[in-house]
Amino acid sequence: MNGRERVTAAIKKEPVDGIPSSFSLHFPAGCEYGEKGAEAHLEFFEKTGTDIYKIMNENLLPACEGIRCGADWKLIPGFSKNDAWMTRQLDLVKRILDKCEPGHYTMGTLHGIVASSLHLIEKTYGYDTGRLVMPEHLRQDKDAVFDVYKRVADIMCVLAEEYIKAGLDSVYYAALGGEYRYYTDEEFETYIAPLDKQVMSAIRESGGTCFLHICKDRLNMQRYAGYGRYADVVNWGIYEAPFTIAQAKELFPEPAIMGGLANRSGVLVEGTKEEIRAEVRKIIQENGKTGFILGADCTIPTEIECWRVKAAAEAARE
Repeated sequence: MNGRERVTAAIKKEPVDGIPSSFSLHFPAGCEYGEKGAEAHLEFFEKTGTDIYKIMNENLLPACEGIRCGADWKLIPGFSKNDAWMTRQLDLVKRILDKCEPGHYTMGTLHGIVASSLHLIEKTYGYDTGRLVMPEHLRQDKDAVFDVYKRVADIMCVLAEEYIKAGLDSVYYAALGGEYRYYTDEEFETYIAPLDKQVMSAIRESGGTCFLHICKDRLNMQRYAGYGRYADVVNWGIYEAPFTIAQAKELFPEPAIMGGLANRSGVLVEGTKEEIRAEVRKIIQENGKTGFILGADCTIPTEIECWRVKAAAEAARE
């Protein structure tokens, strides 16, 4: 099997000749788009040998200054597929696809409703304060803020469609908002979940495979209980959530599971080659080979040695 065949079989929960893998990182500043961005991706793919070629997205919705309260969200202008952030991202995808070798499974990153809406105000507030401000603004003016959320969902559906038109196999939908400390359960169910599902549905309707990534830590994973019907693969930080693979198989019986290794710390970042290989074998032995993709999501330090990722990918395919 080549990488594309291996990943496709894992998603369908069919037999594989080895466990496929997906690893990613945030590339250094200056690699967001253009030829430099494409070369950074291609070098990482070549040196690590992962089965999934995941294309990162650092081309974000543009910041809108002057948002100081919920009513100010009315000032946020509309979005178009001709906006620079989207054209740059799609150009990056095409540059990478033009140069990457065939036989690999390809994926484009798409920031979800909460993350994309945060990008609109992050320049003003910063990340941490911005996360706190978002639900506060929603409570101040639900109509104004929810209208922006809906417009964000619509343009992300366009990006999903453009990704698949460009030739990608799948879209990596990065969902945010499941943390206990921001939105309430009721707010999430009313204002976030329907829009997440709208974009995830658009991914599939465009002919792509939907990878759901559930971001961040201290999560109420039950908020995502109904998401499994919209996703082909589910991924999250099992040590951050915290939430085990066994628990995920119960909550998400339909999709395949992706993950298993800790990010930022642990054996992938600190271990020897043999320790990495041993940990991978242990994860596979504990969780089985059916419907499983080994991975660690884009929080690996940019300075990590690629041999570490390669050792994990090779061990999974043994």
